[in-house]
Amino acid sequence: MAFTAPDLSVLAYANNFTLWHYTTPDASVETAGYFDLATSMLNVNDLIITNIDTDGTPVTTFYVVSANDGSSVTVTAYA
Repeated sequence: MAFTAPDLSVLAYANNFTLWHYTTPDASVETAGYFDLATSMLNVNDLIITNIDTDGTPVTTFYVVSANDGSSVTVTAYA
């Protein structure tokens, strides 16, 4: 599947940092280009709480936006 903008929502915003929530039936959001449609919204170091694989075996994972060059977004699992 692909990124769906209405499934990305802001939970909190302060001091140029945004905490997001994203839910999807996709099993992975780490695929290259997955969040590219959200380049105008996501900033480096933003945190995304994701509920993935919601139609299979749901998992909650935290991701950090590790890169955004204006045309592509990279997320990394928070460790």
